[in-house]
Amino acid sequence: MAETDWTDRHVARWRDHWVDVPFDDDVEGVVVRIGRLQRYLKGTKQRAVTETGLQDFEYDTLHSLMIRDTPGTASPTDLADELGISGAGMTGRLDKLEQAGWVQRTVAPDDRRRVVVEITKAGADIWRRAMALRGSQEQEMVAVLSAKERATINRLLRKMTLHVEARDPDPSIGKPKD
Repeated sequence: MAETDWTDRHVARWRDHWVDVPFDDDVEGVVVRIGRLQRYLKGTKQRAVTETGLQDFEYDTLHSLMIRDTPGTASPTDLADELGISGAGMTGRLDKLEQAGWVQRTVAPDDRRRVVVEITKAGADIWRRAMALRGSQEQEMVAVLSAKERATINRLLRKMTLHVEARDPDPSIGKPKD
């Protein structure tokens, strides 16, 4: 028999409690394992944030700036929308990031009424340090899989993701912040 994990014990514990509700061991196993891996990945972010001396909101804002189609540049409104915060909340974040020297706000060259947020070299450097820490932990987690297994799990997760996205086309729902 294969080695058991926490999820196997969870499924066995709950299987007999759901007499009036459909309960499928495999469905529960998939959902619970995805949740446990998500918690682990949140922990990798937290360790990276702590080790680099960033606060969550600083990392989240720098990350949002860097993973855009226009890496390192955005309007405050676009950032606020992506992060799901108010304009006032975004202003407060940008004030702190600007004071730290990690972003700068400038007037848009094509429209002096607009403000553009740009990441600075120092901001990009600290974000890259945090990403390297996260990335090494993610690599370690996935390293237990062979190349073929990684391709298979990617294909299966894509299939599930496409199904969810087709059912709920609102990209803000369930959108990861990191």
